[in-house]
Amino acid sequence: MTEPSARNLPSRKLLWAYVGGVPYGEVPDWLTESLRAAFPQLDVTVSCDGETVFREMADAEIFVSWTLKPEQFARAQKLRWIHSPAAGVTQLLFPAVVESDVIVTNSTTVHSVPVAEQAVALLFALARRFRNAFDDQAAQHWGQKESWEPSRIPTELNGKTLGLIGLGAIGREVAVRARALGMTVVAVKRDPSRGAEPADHVYSPRELHALLEQADYLVLAAPGNPETRHMIGENELRRMKPARLLPARTPAQAYAAGLVWGWLPCGMVYAALAGAMFAGSAARGALAMVAFGLGTLAFLLAAGWLAARLRAWRVAVGGVLLGFGSYGLAHAGGLGEAIGRGLLCL
Repeated sequence: MTEPSARNLPSRKLLWAYVGGVPYGEVPDWLTESLRAAFPQLDVTVSCDGETVFREMADAEIFVSWTLKPEQFARAQKLRWIHSPAAGVTQLLFPAVVESDVIVTNSTTVHSVPVAEQAVALLFALARRFRNAFDDQAAQHWGQKESWEPSRIPTELNGKTLGLIGLGAIGREVAVRARALGMTVVAVKRDPSRGAEPADHVYSPRELHALLEQADYLVLAAPGNPETRHMIGENELRRMKPARLLPARTPAQAYAAGLVWGWLPCGMVYAALAGAMFAGSAARGALAMVAFGLGTLAFLLAAGWLAARLRAWRVAVGGVLLGFGSYGLAHAGGLGEAIGRGLLCL
């Protein structure tokens, strides 16, 4: 037996509906010519006009489009195959299509590289603070000085962990590029035993929490279906690495950071608290703490003013403060004796 040639196959009608007025959605002439040359049995119709598409659906057996309306599908009594030029097909899967015998396919791998490059570009935009640079550019402002503010200092992707949900054609391309940048890639895949090579570690969907607890960045590359819908919500985001207080980006974060800083183990603070406790009354204790706060306020304001002007010394000053803090921790056991001798700072 010999296989029938393409020219001997029965005639089929292919209807390609595209969105008019959108350059990337138009179907070029060379594509339809290639289809006719490769499959002479195909009667190819291409249109962006809604009325034409609706009329031609009556005897179309193959339909190619990004979208499909229920009334169009109801008219297509001969339809056997729907193909989406996009990676996703969620928009095509309304109940009537799902319950039918019509085959639905997508353009797998076609969009993997462009979408992966887009994802990596957005990772760079987040890490390198592109939005601040674009805002400065729009304002015609040279923001070099402001770029050293704690809230605007760029960070590196190298050494960070990328959480990747979905390791299909797009997810694999994202993983390859992320690892090339020095990132650790942890992924969630329906079947971790197959196709896990691009990632450093692969979890099953039931182990999603383990991925979230490691991820600095999260990329969703899973297909849209009932299993993945609402996969990431408030509870899942709370499992991710907690937001850093520093650098503070809002007044609320700055206030929270100040509260934490205020409770760092400094003998001076605890000595003042101890003094207030033994002041003799609640009123006198409160006055003692108010006096302590007012007494240190001037120094703190001066320190903040100097820090804003001596940026190059911040690291050195931070190291000195950490050293004093470590020394204070090591000698915290002698706090009572120090208070007795009148030493407020250990």
